[in-house]
Amino acid sequence: MSASAPITQDVHTIPRKPAEGKPNLIGMTRDQMKVALTEIGTPEKQAKMRTGQIWQWLYHWGIADFDAMTNLSKDYRARLAETFVIARPELVTKQVSDDGTRKYLVRIAGGHEVEVVYIPETDRGTLCISSQVGCTLTCSFCHTGTQKLVRNLTTSEIVGQIMLARDDLEEWPQPGTRSEAPRLLSNVVLMGMGEPLYNFENVRDAMLIAMDPEGISLSRRRITLSTSGVVPEIARTAQEIGCQLAVSFHATTDDVRNKLVPINKRWPIAELLDALRSYPKVSNSERITFEYVMLDGVNDSDEDARRLIRLIKGIPAKINLIPFNEWPGAPYKRSSNNRIRAFADIVYDAGYASPVRKPRGEDIMAACGQLKSETERARKSRAQIAQDTGL
Repeated sequence: MSASAPITQDVHTIPRKPAEGKPNLIGMTRDQMKVALTEIGTPEKQAKMRTGQIWQWLYHWGIADFDAMTNLSKDYRARLAETFVIARPELVTKQVSDDGTRKYLVRIAGGHEVEVVYIPETDRGTLCISSQVGCTLTCSFCHTGTQKLVRNLTTSEIVGQIMLARDDLEEWPQPGTRSEAPRLLSNVVLMGMGEPLYNFENVRDAMLIAMDPEGISLSRRRITLSTSGVVPEIARTAQEIGCQLAVSFHATTDDVRNKLVPINKRWPIAELLDALRSYPKVSNSERITFEYVMLDGVNDSDEDARRLIRLIKGIPAKINLIPFNEWPGAPYKRSSNNRIRAFADIVYDAGYASPVRKPRGEDIMAACGQLKSETERARKSRAQIAQDTGL
C-alpha cells in the first residue's frame, strides 16, 4: 500500500445490538427515562435524581456498562442491567483520508448501514451525521440521492453517531476528572444521509440530548441542520430545536432547481424564502447558510450569482459555495476554479460572506454529496440520471 493511500481499518467490536425486548437507555429523553425508571420500581421521589445520575454517566462520562455507575447501589445497577441496555450503533469500518478526515461505516438495527464523517480543522472538529438510511429526495447531483430510502433513524441511532465518534476520538473524560482541553468534536452538522426534516421528532430529540448541559453539552450554535426545503417544518425547527439552519439551495430559478432538487416542485423557491425570512427571528440564529454546489454550465453564471443576491435580500445569510464532488456515474462536472472565484466575488461584493468550501475526504468518498452506504450501493448510470433530470 502506498503512503498516500487511505487507511481502511476493519473495526472488530462486540456487536452492540440490544438484547431482545430490552429498551435502550441511549436515545430516551429525560422524561422518557424518568417514566422508565419509575416502571421498574424506582420511587417517584427518587426518579428525577436517578435520571440525572444515569444521564451524566451516559452522556457526560460516556460509559457503556452499568457496573461503572458507582454512585448507584449494586442492587440498583443489577436491576438496570436486567431491564435496559446501553447500545450505540456498531462501528464496522473506519477510513482515514490523507487530510485527516475520518469516514465511519456504521451498522444499525436490521443490518442497515449509514456513513458518518469527522472533519478535523485547526479551530474545530465537525461531525457530519445522518438522519435516514438512504434518502427520498433524489437530488440529481448527490450520490446519496441515488440510494432509495430504507427507513428513518431512531433517536438513539442519531445521537449514537456522536457517541461513537467520541469513542473513536477517545474524548470522553475519565470519571472524577475535569478536562480543560479543547474539544475534538465541537460541531455537529446534519448533512449526512437523508433529509432531517422528514424525520423531525427523532432528529429533534437527538439534538436536544446532544445540547443538554449535563451531558454532551453542545451549544445550539454548534449544531447545523441542513434541509433541502421542507417548508412546513422550518418554523418548527426554530421553535423546538433552535439550532443553526442551512439550506441546500443550488439554483436561482425554479426550472433549474426542479431538476437539481426535485422537492422544489412541491415547495418552490418563493415559498421556501418566505419561510426562511422568519427563521432567524424565531430561533435567534445569526445567519442562514445557503449551500450552493457549483455545477459547470448549470448554475454557475454571473447572472446566477446576481439573481441569488436578489432572491436572498433581507435574509441574514452567508453563501457556502461547494465545488461539486464528483462520484462514479455523476452527470455533472465541477465548475472551474476561475468560474467559482468569479461567482464568489459577485456575492462578496454584494455584502455576503461567500466562502468556498474546501473538499475534504475526497479520496475516501467522504466529501459533501458522496455518502452512500455500502449495502445499498446499487448505482444509477450517468445516462439514467440525465434522463431523470432532463439536464
